[in-house]
Amino acid sequence: MNNGLGAIHILLTMFDGRTNLSTDVENDIRKRFKEGVFKTTIPRNVRLSEAPSFGKPIILYDIKSKGAQSYLKLAKEVISNEKKAIR
Repeated sequence: MNNGLGAIHILLTMFDGRTNLSTDVENDIRKRFKEGVFKTTIPRNVRLSEAPSFGKPIILYDIKSKGAQSYLKLAKEVISNEKKAIR
């Protein structure tokens, strides 16, 4: 067992808020795992699907896409969480 490991968080990906299924799954996961779920969700996004075909990460392929912006938001959330944990 590695005592140096931090808490595990759940990241909701391929999220589509227009569908009842995505919304129901999100609500169930957040209810069950509470603080263990990132606030940021990664949407279902065509640009995210295209990026690997061009051999690029989404940040280089299309930084303005919803998918790239969501991953940047996730990075900020992770950094913020780490800063809070250090205090």
